[in-house]
Formats: sequence, structure tokens, C-alpha cells
Amino acid sequence: MNIPTILPQSPSDMPDELDNTQAAYLGGASIARDRMAREAPLDAEALAAVVASDIIVVSGCYDHVERVLQALEVPYQTVQPGSLARVDLRPEQLLVVNCPGELTPPEIIKVRDFVAAGGSLFTTDWALRNVIEPAFPGLVEYNDRSTGDDVVGIEVVEADSPYLQGVLDGDDEPQWWLEGASYPIRVLDPERVRVLIRSGELGEKYGECAVAVVFEFGKGEVFHMISHYYLQRTELRSERHTMSAEDYASEKGVMFSPAMSMMVNDLSLGEVEAAATSARLFANIVATKKQRNS
Repeated sequence: MNIPTILPQSPSDMPDELDNTQAAYLGGASIARDRMAREAPLDAEALAAVVASDIIVVSGCYDHVERVLQALEVPYQTVQPGSLARVDLRPEQLLVVNCPGELTPPEIIKVRDFVAAGGSLFTTDWALRNVIEPAFPGLVEYNDRSTGDDVVGIEVVEADSPYLQGVLDGDDEPQWWLEGASYPIRVLDPERVRVLIRSGELGEKYGECAVAVVFEFGKGEVFHMISHYYLQRTELRSERHTMSAEDYASEKGVMFSPAMSMMVNDLSLGEVEAAATSARLFANIVATKKQRNS
């Protein structure tokens, strides 16, 4: 099956008119890439070495993880739900299933076997019930208490995890947007499932604290996040959040190019911080997978 390939885009390739979310991700991804090059050069080399066939994205009508890849200038291939059964998946690949993750039963078996053989799977929100529960029973589940349209603060649990390197620093106040009717993650097997990012605020409101989890299955691993990974909005909860995008870049020791400065000129620190956090997390996952394959 021929799979459409999406090649990297640079900011100069983007349309003249960007909404705030697109601009925030371009600025946040720029900061994430710059910091990775300085702080984790081997990760940066691995990220730069990614080819489109390394990442397969199953399109979703609600979430768009591929837009984070575009902002990071990482190539990938796309496939529509219902067509995954005809794709030859290889253990060295990263498979991304966007919300809602409505796969057929044969596709779910294919995903399970792909992970068992060494593949990496990344899913979001409703894919918890549609993909994760049937493919990997007894590990995590939806707690049947869907969220409202909300924003919660987040914090790192596994500070030494390679996936979280450079994601959060001491003064950061990142937030996670909960799409209306997002699925809280109940951890059923805490010995096998590691919580990477949590939110006490999420737990107080909706009964579960987990924002991002990972678990091994066979030779592979599965990452799952609550809500949509491509964040649509944030909230300015502190005086720091209302500072400028340039202030955030300065905090991180990064200097925007003139073109990028113009692109993020109207954005707040809080908007770019949220985008940079999610961009760096996904960049770490991609780079770690690529290095393991090498």
C-alpha cells in the first residue's frame, strides 16, 4: 500500500496567516529543537535523522498530533482509519493513532502484534477505550467520568525519564487543555504502567491524576495521553503567563530568528510554554525510538 508522505516544513513554508495555536507551536517547537541541540545533542541528531517511513500517523477527526510533527520539521506518513490493516508495520516504527481511534477489530489485533514485536504506539484521548483497552486489557482504562472543557496545571512524575528531559524546568507553569468529554485514565496495574505526567487538579476534578502514561508490552511500548495532544487553547493564570513569547525564549536561553519573532509577536508566554512542553515531549519520544533502532 502506498502511504502518503509528509515532508518537513520550515516556518518559511507556512501560510502568511496563522492562528495563535499554529504560531505557538512553531515558536514552541523552535525552542524545543534549539534546547535539544544544546542539552541532548545525540537526541537532536536522532531527530534530524528521522525519515518519513519511521512514523505512521493514523488520521483522526478530533486530534492532530501530526501538526506537532510539522512544527518540529519531522517527516511522517499518514493512513486513514480502516486502511491500517493493509499497511506493513515494522518494529522500528512509531505508530500514532489520533483521537477517536476508531479502528476495526483486525486493526486492533494488528496494533497489538506490532507493539509486541517491538513497535512503539502513541495514542490520545478516546483511543483509550477504542484502542488501548481492547488491545492491552488490564493495564489502563477510562474511568467513565468524562471531563468538561477545562485547563489544568501539570507536573512531572519521572523526572529522570529520557522522555521528559527538558520538558519542565523549575519555574515552569505548563498547562494541559482538557477537551470537553476527554477520558480520564485509570491505572489498573501500577507495577507495569508508569505515570510520566500527572495533575493534582485533574484528580480533584475528575477522579484520576494521570495525564501521560507509558507501559511495555512484549518488546514494544505504549504511550497514552488524556485529551488532545495538539492543544487548542491555554489559560493565563499568573503574571508570568501574561509575559511575552520572547520572554519565555529568553528564560530558556533561546533567541528567536527575526521571522520567528514576528510570528509569535502577539503571543503570551503561557501559550508558547504549553506548546513548547508538548513539542519537546514528543521530540524526545521520537528521538529515543530512533536511537534504539540505530
